[in-house]
Amino acid sequence: MIAHSDQLVPTDRISAADDFSRHYSQSSLLAKLSLCARVAGREVVEKALILYYAAQSPQLPKWVRTVIYGSLGYFILPADAIPDLIPGAGYADDLGVLVAAAAVVIAHITPEVKSQARTKLREWFAEAEAE
Repeated sequence: MIAHSDQLVPTDRISAADDFSRHYSQSSLLAKLSLCARVAGREVVEKALILYYAAQSPQLPKWVRTVIYGSLGYFILPADAIPDLIPGAGYADDLGVLVAAAAVVIAHITPEVKSQARTKLREWFAEAEAE
């Protein structure tokens, strides 16, 4: 366990997040979201956007950024615990990872971050509904 402010974070989780964070890039995340937003669903996209916007803070501790990038890296990978191509279930594991990451870094998710995510979510899903 590593102590970070008022939280204890298991070192194995940081290590696993660090492994997946190698797959994260802003362009890869935005490409994945543009390709799969409808299939993945609003909840998955919302969690990914919240974490994405939270990671933009320059004051973010390294361990928080590692957890966020690790979860987003996992989301980007198509071949994970439940392959994304499986209809109806492909994004269930991704949602679980994104929710778990958000729970770990909740102290760093500000109202502004949530507002940015909601604005982008409305924009993307309004476009999808208009088509």
